[in-house]
Amino acid sequence: MDAVALEGLVLRRLEDEGPISDSGAFALALGVDHGQLLGVVQSLWTDEYVTMEASSRSWLVPTPEGEAIRQGGSPEFHVYEAVLKAGSLTLAEIEAAVGKAKAKVGVGAAMREKWLKKDGAAMTVAKRDVTDAVRELLEAVVGGTDVATQQQMSGGFVDADAEKQLTRRKLVKKEKATYYSVGRGPHFKRERKKKVGDLTVEALKDGSWKTAEFKAYNFNAMGVDVGGGYAQPLLKVRAEFRRILMGMGFEEMPTNRWVESSFWNFDALFQPQSHPARDAHDTFFVKSPRDALTWPEDYYAKVKDMHERGGDIGSLGHRCVFDDAEARKNLLRTHTTAVSARVLRQLAENTRDGKPFTPAKYFSIDRVFRNETMDSTHLCEFHQVEGLVADYDLSLGNLISTIRTFFANIGITQLRFKPAFNPYTEPSMEVFGYHPDLKKWTEIGNSGMFRPEMLAPMGLPPNVRVIAWGLSLERPTMIKYRISNIRDLFGHKADLTRTKQAPMCLF
Repeated sequence: MDAVALEGLVLRRLEDEGPISDSGAFALALGVDHGQLLGVVQSLWTDEYVTMEASSRSWLVPTPEGEAIRQGGSPEFHVYEAVLKAGSLTLAEIEAAVGKAKAKVGVGAAMREKWLKKDGAAMTVAKRDVTDAVRELLEAVVGGTDVATQQQMSGGFVDADAEKQLTRRKLVKKEKATYYSVGRGPHFKRERKKKVGDLTVEALKDGSWKTAEFKAYNFNAMGVDVGGGYAQPLLKVRAEFRRILMGMGFEEMPTNRWVESSFWNFDALFQPQSHPARDAHDTFFVKSPRDALTWPEDYYAKVKDMHERGGDIGSLGHRCVFDDAEARKNLLRTHTTAVSARVLRQLAENTRDGKPFTPAKYFSIDRVFRNETMDSTHLCEFHQVEGLVADYDLSLGNLISTIRTFFANIGITQLRFKPAFNPYTEPSMEVFGYHPDLKKWTEIGNSGMFRPEMLAPMGLPPNVRVIAWGLSLERPTMIKYRISNIRDLFGHKADLTRTKQAPMCLF
C-alpha cells in the first residue's frame, strides 16, 4: 500500500471511528508494516492533522533453545521419562537414551527438582506424576516466536520468578516495542491538502501562490553542518615552518610583491644579463605593464657599475654593457631572493649617517613562478622557503650550523653538503638529506654566501657577510603527507577530500 492510500485510511478511520488506541494493532489489522504506518502518521502530525502519544510494552520471546523445549519438552523431563520407563539407569545409559547434550543439562536439573535419586551408580525415580514445568512456562509465552501476535497481547503471562528462571537458562529474551495512540489534531480534515515548501517562479507566474498553503519555517533549526574551511596541507606545513623559524630568532620578510622588475630579480643579485635563466623559456615576462618605471637611482648606478667593471672592490664584474631596457622588464618573480635583496638594501640604508650596523635574521615563505615543463614533481608555480643571516665575519661553518638546526627541527638529522654554483653566492652548496622511506640521499635545498658584488652596492659594511639557504615548500609537504604527485597537492587537480582529512602538521 502506498503512502497516499495509507494516509487516506488513517484520516477516514479517525473521522468515522475516532482515535486509534494502538498503532501496532492498527497496522496489523491493515496488513501493513508498522514503520510505514508511523511514517505516514508522523507526516500528518507535522502538519497538525493528528496527535500522537507514545507508549511502550515488552514481552518474552523464546530463544531457539527455548522454542525447541516449548515444542519437544525440557532436557530434565526427557531424562526423567527415560529413567521412569527403564526403572533404573546409569549415567552412561541415560546419555545413550537421550543424548549427551540433554543428559548434561537434564540430569542435574532433574536432581535439583528431586525427580530422581541415586541408587549406587544408577538413578531411580524419586517422584511420580511429574509435569514438565519449564515447557508449561514457555507455553505461557503466548504466540511463541510470532512477534506480531505478541504485540497484540498485554503481557503478564509469566511471573517474575519464572521469568528470572527462564532468562537465566537463556530460554527466553525480552522484546520491546513502542506504539502510539493517534487522535485528531487541531487542523484535522478528512483529506489533507499538500503544503508548499518553497515559493517558486512558476507559482509567481501562474498566481497559484495566492491560494497555496505554505509549510511553516522552523527558524530555530540548526541546519546541516557545513563543516567550515580546511587548511590546505601546504598551509599547514608553512605554519609549522614559520613557527620553527621564528623560534630560531628569524623575522619574516614582506613577500606580497609577485611582480618584480628584472633589476631586482636578477641584476641586484649580480646575475649577468646574458644568463639563460633570463630567457622567456625559463621566465614569465609581463606584457602589461611591460617595464618598471622607478628604482633607487643611486643604487641602480652602483649595480650597473658592478656589472660593467666590478665596482671598487677589486672584482672584474661581468665586463658587459649593462642594458637599461633589459633591467626594466617586469616579470613574475622566479625566486624570493628578490625580496631578500630589497630587505638587505634597506638594512644597509639604516646604517647611514654613522648609525651602527645591526645583525639580522630574516626568512620568507611564498610563491614563485618559473616557465618549467610540468610533471609529477614540477609545476610552473611553487613555494620557496628562504632564510638569511647578516652579521659580521660569518663563515661557511655558520651556514652549515644554521642549516643543520633548521632541518633538525623538522626531523631531518642526516645531512650532506655538496659544492655547487649559484650566480649570486660563493661559496655555494647543495643540501642533501637521507630519505628513510626511499632509503636514499635526496636533494632538499640550496645554500651559499652572498657574493661581495651583490652586497657592496647596497652599502653594507665591508666585513658584513650574509649566509642564505632555501628549499621548496612542496617537497617536504609531499614527504610529510605521502603524496607522490605534486598535482595532487597543489592546483586544480588537488583532492579536496585529502585536504579535509589531512592531519595537523607537527615535526
